[in-house]
Amino acid sequence: MNEWRRHAIYFAPPSGGALARFGVTWLGWDPEAGTVVPLAGPALPVARDRLVGAPARYGFHATLKPPFRLAAGASVAGLDAAAADVAAAFRPFAIRLAAEWLGDFLALVAADPPPALAALADACVTRLDGFRAAPDAAELERRRAAGLDAAEQANLLHWGYPYVLDRFRFHMTLTGPIAVEARAAVAAALAPVFRPLVAEPVPVAEICRFGEAPDGRFRLVRRLPLG
Repeated sequence: MNEWRRHAIYFAPPSGGALARFGVTWLGWDPEAGTVVPLAGPALPVARDRLVGAPARYGFHATLKPPFRLAAGASVAGLDAAAADVAAAFRPFAIRLAAEWLGDFLALVAADPPPALAALADACVTRLDGFRAAPDAAELERRRAAGLDAAEQANLLHWGYPYVLDRFRFHMTLTGPIAVEARAAVAAALAPVFRPLVAEPVPVAEICRFGEAPDGRFRLVRRLPLG
């Protein structure tokens, strides 16, 4: 597709595995097939479409390089080649996941993340930055409205996003904001679902380029192997 509005470099679970299948049916969106799928999962005290509406359009993922518009003169082919070079510089490794509240939303995070994880994210941010167009004033203002500290402000100005490098934290978003009074019930309902997903380490053997289509949904365009 030549009409991608933005590009991003994400971690996505291995295709066909239990974690990937969960992400597709939980969010109701298969970014690899580019199809909407029926929601599946336990009964919850919050309407599912409202619960997953915000994260669903991005697909089940963890951000390595946040979404960006291509810089003038940059090409998708060049981005893919550079991202493949970044991936090739790292050997595959594994992480363990845990469910955790990050502010008012629920996510699967890396438990005791290995140094290779932050190094991979840092390389994606810094080595691919020549392909990123600078954010416009409206985007900068929207990011600042979230309330950023000095380091996050510096990251925003330099890298176009606040939560990179020293502020990076691997997480796979599961929900939008959830009211405090509903969080315990949501976590309890999902605990049996998460238990088998976090029982074994998850391989990180590739990075993925996602593209934002004109409909606002992100699709998994290419998997780029590590090592």
